[in-house]
Amino acid sequence: MQLGNFSVSLAVKNLQDSREFYEALGFEVFYDQSAHNWMILKNGGCTIGLFQGMFEGNILTFNPGWDADGQPISDFDDVRDIQKRLKSKGLTLTTEADPAETGPASLTLIDPDGNAVLIDQHVPAPG
Repeated sequence: MQLGNFSVSLAVKNLQDSREFYEALGFEVFYDQSAHNWMILKNGGCTIGLFQGMFEGNILTFNPGWDADGQPISDFDDVRDIQKRLKSKGLTLTTEADPAETGPASLTLIDPDGNAVLIDQHVPAPG
């Protein structure tokens, strides 16, 4: 099962303070949406998202259909197929993608330690 590009989405208290901290660690802003209280930073193959006031807690994020630079790829596992496999393994989802749709969709689940996992597909299902 290919989950796609991976990043950690951090719920931050102050976007600018967090940006400065991660820039000191060598991260660079990759996608700046600070006007909307979020941004994506990269350091080599590591990607983090900083989100102020958008959700509680940190989230492990996977993006089927995207490469490491957020560019669409043609061959990937659709989120609805991933959803079907996860459910067949007995995992409980907290939100689900509509299996009748083919466009962008997401699902969420919680790991055994309470960490949120988001599988968030921004592109249509592969051909």
